[in-house]
Amino acid sequence: MDTTAARQRIEQDLAAIAAEESVRILYAVESGSRAWGFPSTDSDYDVRFLYVHPPSWYLAIDRDTRRDVVERPIVDLMDLSGWDISKALRLFARSNPTLWEWLDSPIVYIDALGFADRLRDEQPRYFSPIAGRYHYLRMARGNFRSYLQGDRVRLKKYFYVLRPLLAARWIEQKQTLAPMLFASLLETIPDHARLREAIASLLARKLSGEELDEGPRIPAIQEFIEAELPRLEALAGDSPQVQGAIEPLNVLFREYLERAWA
Repeated sequence: MDTTAARQRIEQDLAAIAAEESVRILYAVESGSRAWGFPSTDSDYDVRFLYVHPPSWYLAIDRDTRRDVVERPIVDLMDLSGWDISKALRLFARSNPTLWEWLDSPIVYIDALGFADRLRDEQPRYFSPIAGRYHYLRMARGNFRSYLQGDRVRLKKYFYVLRPLLAARWIEQKQTLAPMLFASLLETIPDHARLREAIASLLARKLSGEELDEGPRIPAIQEFIEAELPRLEALAGDSPQVQGAIEPLNVLFREYLERAWA
């Protein structure tokens, strides 16, 4: 499926979801390897979105039991799921890096009523370097343990460890939000020539459409991961409990509840 056809299909699917769920989608983006800059020919379209229900949905005695996510089964590489605005704002208050990434995606399908821009304006007041670094370190550690043990490993999974590991380094070095593009994260390893060469070679293979299944370890990448994980773990400490100011987000919630259904 070419890019134009894929976008048309995604926009149609999002419109169908909005109608079926009786919601207004405020923001929808690509969130996976296509947005990170290293898709394979068979990569899913990982579409993530933020939506808002009509006001009456929130004014209900069973509100706490209602689902605040919308998910659809993966069909023809299309993987669509989204968060209700209230869930998104609660996570925003806790400096959730997944939501930060969606706001930085280079591939945007829907951007309505300036909602994403308003969140970006608020980011500096809610961003926690400690929470961000911990999130990425946990992701890198989990993928490393699952996929990169033994003499032969799942080669494409190197990117699923390198990307969060480099994002954690970015936050450590710059104390700012980590960019979504993998190429930008390579700025964190300017003096690692052997590592950068190994990454560039593996990336070229992935972008060419080569199947990166099992293969022998790549020493330069493996050695970096095995050294960097414990170094960052020593800095991370326990899981941080981060909670930004709620009332400004309540105001934002009420504003967009009204604007979306005016």
